[in-house]
Amino acid sequence: MTATRGAFPVDRDPARPLDPAPGYRELGERAAPVSCPMGVEARVFTRHSDIRAALADRRLSSRGAPSNHVVPGADPDEPVSPGVLLRLDGPEHARLRKLLIPEFTVRRIEALRPAIARLVDEHIDAMLASTEPVDLYRNFALPIPSLVICELLGVPYADRDSFQHQSTLLVGVGGDPGATAVAAMEVQQFMAQLVLSKMERPTDDLLGRLIRRAAETGQPLTVEELVSLGVTLLVAGHETTANMIALSTLALLRSPDQLAALRSDPAIAPSAAEELLRYLSIVHFGLFRYATEDVEIGDETVRAGEWLVAALSAGNREESVFPDPDRLDLTRNARAHLAFGHGVHQCLGQQLARVELQEVFTRLYSRLPGLRLAVPFEEIRFKHDALVYGVRSLPAAWD
Repeated sequence: MTATRGAFPVDRDPARPLDPAPGYRELGERAAPVSCPMGVEARVFTRHSDIRAALADRRLSSRGAPSNHVVPGADPDEPVSPGVLLRLDGPEHARLRKLLIPEFTVRRIEALRPAIARLVDEHIDAMLASTEPVDLYRNFALPIPSLVICELLGVPYADRDSFQHQSTLLVGVGGDPGATAVAAMEVQQFMAQLVLSKMERPTDDLLGRLIRRAAETGQPLTVEELVSLGVTLLVAGHETTANMIALSTLALLRSPDQLAALRSDPAIAPSAAEELLRYLSIVHFGLFRYATEDVEIGDETVRAGEWLVAALSAGNREESVFPDPDRLDLTRNARAHLAFGHGVHQCLGQQLARVELQEVFTRLYSRLPGLRLAVPFEEIRFKHDALVYGVRSLPAAWD
């Protein structure tokens, strides 16, 4: 690898917290080598076409996924435990993904839409009945996807405070390693108890069906595999969508013309969801990959043994793919965005996220036409130190 030319861009412009770190543009279009907080060097790919090519190439291992390069002290050579879907490659990854795909088909997720719509309305009703201001993140954005993923997995929603706290620690960057280790142990113990109960008495939920489906293949899932899959789905299933709902609301409040367009025509909710996914790119540090052999990506050669980062947020702001990319435009055709990744590791739950976002966009802003921030924008605190970008709270009021 050539000499390091700087540090991996993690810091956003404080005046533009909804935009990617300006350091991506400073790197330019070449796959610049940088020093990552993990303590390794990596090539950063920022072009949309290069990112797609990298994520589609099976010679690039996801063992460091999703974004461990920004975690200080993380071990790049840590063995991958069974069932850790995001870090597995090849046949083992394909086997687990094949077992999960039936749970996330468009047809199955669309069948959940009426229930999701009811959840959205119930939480809007609760906010309308409360005293303003309310924390839109804590009282609306977080509980809706948490309820949905709990229902899917067969997880008691009464345990939400515990796993939400644990999830916050698990997706944090640079926190107390001891606290993170404890959180990981606690959520794994919780999931292990749940898995063991479902193995003894299979239930008609995602985990129960997964247990039966794997058994029917003649290769039953182990407890360790089920625990890893369950934790991944539980954490990812609510953490990403909750942050998208809150951050999208903030972005729309900062773009009143776009919010007005959505209020006047809720039918644009599907395109609004795609555009906000592109615009916000909440997996904001990109995806970490390891070259198992020499790979040509665009004009660059990544040598075997080198690491690279597919900078999703930079690719989602590429001018040649998304004209005037820093402008939020809910009517834009943004389906080529990279927010869900690309290739064999593309997000399994993307259809669920889309339906949740669409139902929020269809209902929240029309039922609360006077929705506004209850504090100055400058007082909003962002999750700069988390693998999933978002706000820590979103105080809101309405007329």
